[in-house]
Amino acid sequence: MNRQSGFTLTEFMVVVGIVAILAAIAVPSYRYITNSYRLSAEVNGLLGDLQYARAEAIKEGQGVTVCASANGGATCAGTNGWQVGWVVYSNGGNLANPPAGSVLRVQAAFTGTIPDTFVANPAVTAITYNREGFATTAAGFPNTTLTLHEPTDNGNWTRCLVITSVGLATTQTHMTSPATCT
Repeated sequence: MNRQSGFTLTEFMVVVGIVAILAAIAVPSYRYITNSYRLSAEVNGLLGDLQYARAEAIKEGQGVTVCASANGGATCAGTNGWQVGWVVYSNGGNLANPPAGSVLRVQAAFTGTIPDTFVANPAVTAITYNREGFATTAAGFPNTTLTLHEPTDNGNWTRCLVITSVGLATTQTHMTSPATCT
């Protein structure tokens, strides 16, 4: 009796078909998960640094500022596009740029061939917490929303960071309007 081992062409094609169906289901889910996690990490990075700045201001009894900074924390960038990175620094004299030795934390710019955008509305370039933990900006403090978009501007991945005048910061996802997270 001559017995052969292996797969027939029909068996092989069935397995290839099943693998193709599973891949078609898994790839979009994987993309959604990776984008969602990346955006959550980016918005939570700024949220954590804002909470840290507020706590440091209360602890030190003097102002602590978080500002957009494109050059590793040497100066504030003067832009409301926070994707360039940011710096947290202690500024007892409410200085516009970090004095030497005052930098507490630095966040590098977002990376990628087309990086995500993280824009403040109204156009806030820096947030300063006073010794009581209240937030202020150069224009006083209207409530501020920083909206994080990924390059395709898909509303499913939009994240927002809302900062109130009392200094509380919370994250939100889009519901009905991807531009405002409302």
